[in-house]
Amino acid sequence: MNRPRFDWKAVVLVAALLAVWFGTLDHRALLRPDEGRYAEIPREMAATGDWLTPRLNAIKYFEKPPLQYWATASAYSLFGEHHWTARLWTALTGLGGILLAAFLGTRLWGLRAGIVAGTALAGTTLYNIMGHLTSLDMGLTFFLQLALTGFVLAQQAAAPAIGRRWMLLAWAGLAGAVLSKGLVALVLTGLAIVAYTAVNRDIGPWKRFAPLSGLLLFLAITAPWFVAVSLANPEFPHFFFIHEHFERFLTRAHRRYQPGGYFVFIYLVGALPFALLYLHGLLKAWGRRTAGQFSAERFLAVWVVTTFGFFSLSSSKLPPYILPIFPALALLLGAALAQISRRALIVHLSLLLLATLPMIYYVPPTIRNWDRDYSDAMLAEVSGWLGGSAVLWMIALCAALIFAWKQRRHLALTALGAGSLLAGTGFLLGYDALSSHYSGYESAEKIRPLLKPGVPFYSVQWYEQTIPFYLKRTVTLVAHKDEMAFGIAQEPNKWIPTLEEFKRRWQADPDAFALMPIGTFEAFSAEGLPMQEITRDQRNVYVRKPQ
Repeated sequence: MNRPRFDWKAVVLVAALLAVWFGTLDHRALLRPDEGRYAEIPREMAATGDWLTPRLNAIKYFEKPPLQYWATASAYSLFGEHHWTARLWTALTGLGGILLAAFLGTRLWGLRAGIVAGTALAGTTLYNIMGHLTSLDMGLTFFLQLALTGFVLAQQAAAPAIGRRWMLLAWAGLAGAVLSKGLVALVLTGLAIVAYTAVNRDIGPWKRFAPLSGLLLFLAITAPWFVAVSLANPEFPHFFFIHEHFERFLTRAHRRYQPGGYFVFIYLVGALPFALLYLHGLLKAWGRRTAGQFSAERFLAVWVVTTFGFFSLSSSKLPPYILPIFPALALLLGAALAQISRRALIVHLSLLLLATLPMIYYVPPTIRNWDRDYSDAMLAEVSGWLGGSAVLWMIALCAALIFAWKQRRHLALTALGAGSLLAGTGFLLGYDALSSHYSGYESAEKIRPLLKPGVPFYSVQWYEQTIPFYLKRTVTLVAHKDEMAFGIAQEPNKWIPTLEEFKRRWQADPDAFALMPIGTFEAFSAEGLPMQEITRDQRNVYVRKPQ
């Protein structure tokens, strides 16, 4: 096992990574639905002081555990409610995963392998994007990676006491993963360990499990919240454990069904620019037969295959679900660094370069004529950012090709990862030009100066996820339940079930605001319901009762 050593180049690389990784968190509006939802739940925690029962728009929301809510609510309490504090936990856990990959790669295969693993992970398209959007998948991925790191190093430890400490870290990471997104963390880790034992005919890991102390640590971290929230909300256990886990996996109740090969496409796009190189590292690791002896490479390969297979079999599929495979793939790429031939690397980079050149030529005019729902100025801004990102990617590819030709493989892959990170950052900044169609930020900016405390705000036949965060208050749902159906069933007094009841309340209110789909606004206008339009976006009209 190689011990990490100080290297000033690594320090410079980490400093640059920090600047790029955190530099744009505050420069983009929150996008619906996930960013609005996972920014609002902790805002309500911080505002009400109730950190036990998660609520979305003041309605009980039990779909996920609270760790990210707690972390984000803490950021709000310390630094205020901003775009960057809403995204801070995701960015921190994403950065933590990059540093963990570099650390473990260095411990196992040397500094160059560690740098390649960390840089490749940072530049992997899906990982980069999800590290800068507010969602729960990055937190799950980080804590699973922490558990994986502790588990691997426990098997490598020469002294039993050291191995036990690493194993306790693995149990703690598993607990963090459960508090991030639920029981899926237990399923993924259990599948990987059982499959590895069968494939590699190695029962050694079971002997270093520290089962008693590890399980006690796991329960000490996870059990208090699950017990407390169940006592306060007797309806919680069935909804969370049965509906949100077994029914989500086995049925199409969440309307997220995709065909079996869905994640193949997500992988090919999300793993860019390392999609083929990751497969190369995976196949190299899978081909190493070390029966009866622990192999970190083989275990990482099994982790990738079982995780990918599990989500492919699920009836509920979304692109970020396979995010936990990428740290393992980045590590396998670092491990395979010495075995990648110059020819193979040059061929891979050349193919990427050939794919990038048409992007530079065709993307800007295509985007400018993309969709007439967007203004010319919006499309021009997007095309400029995407064109610039493509140029950055091409420069990185050219640099990587030069390094590959000189047989400096680690520098080639590092340049490729760094360039991809910058290009992905440019893509995110460019996408923000369309935020008026995917966020309530601009509308809220026009409404907030007019909205006084205590004045009703109705959300008619639609829930704009980002509006409560920007208005710093909840809204009253009208004839719309969606993901809050379970919470509304527990607290039916917190919504208005029919349009007729809404119209009666609207007429009686001395002052009131509402948002509604454009078609509903037109129907109400035809009926003569008194409404004054404040603003509108692609979907909704925002109105006030005339004063």
